[in-house]
Amino acid sequence: MKYVEYGQENKEVIIFLHGGGLSWWNYREVAELLQDDYHVVLPILNGHAGSDKDFVSIEENAEDIIAFIDEKFGGSVFAIGGLSLGAQIVAEILSKRKDICRYAVIESALVIPMKVTHALVKPMMDMSYGLIKKKWFAKMQFKSLKMKDELFDEYYKDTCQITKENMVSFLSANSNYILKEAIADTGAKVCILVGQKENKKMRDSAQKLHNAIPGTSLMMLKGKYHGEYSLNCAEEYVETLIKLLQGE
Repeated sequence: MKYVEYGQENKEVIIFLHGGGLSWWNYREVAELLQDDYHVVLPILNGHAGSDKDFVSIEENAEDIIAFIDEKFGGSVFAIGGLSLGAQIVAEILSKRKDICRYAVIESALVIPMKVTHALVKPMMDMSYGLIKKKWFAKMQFKSLKMKDELFDEYYKDTCQITKENMVSFLSANSNYILKEAIADTGAKVCILVGQKENKKMRDSAQKLHNAIPGTSLMMLKGKYHGEYSLNCAEEYVETLIKLLQGE
């Protein structure tokens, strides 16, 4: 597994899993803010630019992250966070290993399948994949994602490296993920984040996660769209994370 690290190895370990179509730089600013006090690890999810494995499923990617934690960190870490596809993988990890971490942050995780979207992923990708390397099209897609302008060059470079097969695989998995009942047994203290301006399915998913995991906190992020918090508001995101880690 390919990954980027920040901070010293003798510190508590925090792992962040980026969103679909992005890469480790999703959490770069967050990692930079945390690196003096924590050892921050940013894996590159399967099927994404720079990864060493194709994307098969959320479940398999979760198993790969667990194996990585077992091999490198002795079976558990201090905290795990994730955005969108990465957040779904965090949810899957928590359902598979209840003692994998002490704290978790799940941001904008879809856990209510979108059947129509799932059915349209492949035909839509068949029609539009050839446009991905066109900068004008990439800029249009980028604008719709509400990311700050300085992230465009990395977004464009990495998106161009994702194969159509991998893109179809992770977009299909993202739209069809089913939350596992075993997540209720997690020993982690979990914070769930969702933007106030996200679609209803995403807001309902946040509520479903909140209901499924005992003792969770649920934050509705005022004025925020999908993914904006960790991508565009690193300082606020870190403040929220530190409060969780300090038991506030």
